[in-house]
Amino acid sequence: MSTHNNDAYKISEPTLGFVIIGRNEGDRLRRCIGSILEQRQSISPKIDAHKNDNTHDHDVDLPPVVYVDSGSTDGSVEYVKSVDCDVVRLDMTTRFTAARARNTGLAYLLEKHPNIEYIQFIDGDCAIQPGWLVKAISFLSVNPHVAITCGRRREVYPQRTIYNALCDMEWDTPIGDTKSCGGDFLARKDAIIAVGGFNPEMIAGEEPEMCFRLRKKNWKIWRIAEEMTSHDAAMTSFRQFWLRNKRAGFAYAARSALHATKQNPYCVREVVSICFWACVFPIVIASIYPFSPPIALFLILAYPAMAFRIFIRKIRRRNSFRRSLVYGVLTQIGKVPQFFGVTKFAMGQFSGRKTAIIEYK
Repeated sequence: MSTHNNDAYKISEPTLGFVIIGRNEGDRLRRCIGSILEQRQSISPKIDAHKNDNTHDHDVDLPPVVYVDSGSTDGSVEYVKSVDCDVVRLDMTTRFTAARARNTGLAYLLEKHPNIEYIQFIDGDCAIQPGWLVKAISFLSVNPHVAITCGRRREVYPQRTIYNALCDMEWDTPIGDTKSCGGDFLARKDAIIAVGGFNPEMIAGEEPEMCFRLRKKNWKIWRIAEEMTSHDAAMTSFRQFWLRNKRAGFAYAARSALHATKQNPYCVREVVSICFWACVFPIVIASIYPFSPPIALFLILAYPAMAFRIFIRKIRRRNSFRRSLVYGVLTQIGKVPQFFGVTKFAMGQFSGRKTAIIEYK
């Protein structure tokens, strides 16, 4: 795998487009669009200068931006139009999924600009960090087997709530070859098209599911040591924490049901862990308690033991004592709503009914 340095940040004739999705993001969307417009202006001369071998005739069109709106009522559509970006209103008579919104934006972008090579996907509550685009495109240009590159996503206000801090720590993942990305990433168009884009039936976890299909076709997903985006989770209540974890459990179950095999038990470990800690183990403890309360009480200690194990892992990654402790505790508590997400998926499969998207804000 090629490495990159300051001299490597030269872009070899790329064409770039942006796909943003959102609904009622308000000022967060304005911050998102603003970060794109600022870097869009700075990146085009670099692209053109490289194309023209050090000439200064900057006649390349600015990278196009398309915003896919999912029924906003806060003036988002009008704002995006006012800054000369394209808007696609998603058909809300069909069940909404973020995957369908991203596919719609991708299809629109490629219809209008078929020569695009790279697409930056970004959620409307995020903003691109300065310098990310040049570094990410440079990395893909010298690593042809990489389909997607992503970097460090940071929470804007991790100090406001423990739930925001939890998000920030979740995104602090190892650098290098990885299994999946989140909602913000730079993708190679040919790779995305090769696997048919996002699965529109996935109501959550659509990015890891697509990454799984990319890896099956021998594409790589790579996280580089660069600041990518800032995110405003705006997660201020336990209810939001609960719903976010319920959605995560649903996504694990859906991906496992779709792709797990004996040779590749995709997401099976996660689903088993959720079911064990939130259902099976509590039943075992409750069954033992009438006959041997001390043994039952001893088994309960497995929960703080697991939280402590996670706490140690986060401390080793140079997180603060308080944040690491909160992360360990909330990770264990989160197994319960995740189990409800798993059961929600199972009930949907049994009844044959499609489940509506699970939103936490």
